[in-house]
Amino acid sequence: MRVQTRQVLVVIYFIIFLSLFSSYNTLKEDPPSSYNNYFEEVVAAGYDPQAYLSYFSTIIEDGNFKDLIQLRSEILSLQRLGTIASTSAKTVNVDDFGATADGTDDTEAFDKAWKEACSSKGAVVLEVPQEKSYLLKPIRFSGPCKSNLTIQIYGTIEASDDRSDYEEDSRHWLTFENVDNLLIEGGGNINGNGKIWWDNSCKINKHLPCKDAPTALTFYKSKNLIVRNLNIQDAQQIHVSFDKCTNVQASSLTVKAPEKSPNTDGIHVTHTQNIQITNSVIGTGDDCISIVSGSKNVQAMDITCGPGHGISIGSLGSGNSKAYVSDVTVDGAKLSGTTNGVRIKTWQGGSGTASNIIFQNIEMNNVRNPIIIDQNYCDRHKPCKEQRSAVQVKNVAYKNIKGTSASEVAIKINCSKNRPCQGIVLQNVNIQEQGDRAAKAICNNVKLSEGEDVFPQCPRP
Repeated sequence: MRVQTRQVLVVIYFIIFLSLFSSYNTLKEDPPSSYNNYFEEVVAAGYDPQAYLSYFSTIIEDGNFKDLIQLRSEILSLQRLGTIASTSAKTVNVDDFGATADGTDDTEAFDKAWKEACSSKGAVVLEVPQEKSYLLKPIRFSGPCKSNLTIQIYGTIEASDDRSDYEEDSRHWLTFENVDNLLIEGGGNINGNGKIWWDNSCKINKHLPCKDAPTALTFYKSKNLIVRNLNIQDAQQIHVSFDKCTNVQASSLTVKAPEKSPNTDGIHVTHTQNIQITNSVIGTGDDCISIVSGSKNVQAMDITCGPGHGISIGSLGSGNSKAYVSDVTVDGAKLSGTTNGVRIKTWQGGSGTASNIIFQNIEMNNVRNPIIIDQNYCDRHKPCKEQRSAVQVKNVAYKNIKGTSASEVAIKINCSKNRPCQGIVLQNVNIQEQGDRAAKAICNNVKLSEGEDVFPQCPRP
């Protein structure tokens, strides 16, 4: 039986290899004429295409880039299936370690189940049963583990709403740390029970001091992660955070919180490389996706966003810090009723770069600030001090973006006087003010290239 399984897997891997080889050869062929025209516009806007070949290859319009990403996902999934098929998987059920799902604290039972699963060799499945709700205090699932773990969340994991339970660590609820080759799925629910935290936020009650609140689900210093088919709701603050991670696939996630819930970012990416966020529905009180310093090679595709603050790179450079974000692609998004569409936000006084960024194939519906670069971002009660230094924003492309703006200004590019934005390209952009009124663009301190198929146009200097 093992020999037959191995033969089947060899055939599957061979087919995938041939598909990859075919896609690679297709990419090597001459690109379409529209791609060449786009290159010309890019050069005119101040790009150096030879310095960013991998970046510009993603603009190819024939779908090869998406196909390669899909093939990579399939290969990783097949690798995991091969491990499970060649070895009978051990199942670790949290109920077998004392979890009761009766409204009492199940943290200890989950901790025991994790230690058993993490210390076991071979293929291991940690199971959270369906139609049950487990109450957990803050817990850290630490690695490294001896096995390639799969966690099947079929039921509900609910956070304690007693703020005193978070005195030792006010920033995290569920944390996976130093856990490589992890798959989490199952269609279950992760409920942050965040209302008590929102009610005590300084953004809701101006008389209260501003304090940290927990991130619901954190992945820290982990590699080769697959997180898919989960519902995450009502986080205390950020819903899902990938921090210092490498090689991540996050897909088919539903992330929900009330529109007025403060700082409840949907998916937060920080100091993380090679991450794909796909086919997800996000609606919260803050950014649907936020990408901050140290992040590189980030792809977000087929995203539905709203309510919330849109899809944001930043904020960057707060507290006069250095920040670096590069090689970001947002391809295929629908935003409805958000305060921003696609946004880059940096503080005055910072340094570093935000570069090689593509926003394309995006629909906007009643979005207040559809396209915005704000290098004077200030999230404080008092005006921020004017400073000379700034994070350099360069090589940013907006392509195939259509829809309606809830405000008169549909495009706002507000760059630094001392560090103007460079290499900004707009192509096939059409955004009308809601009600078919004519919207306008405001563009300051920017080296810009925009085609005739762009509306509204930036005023000519």
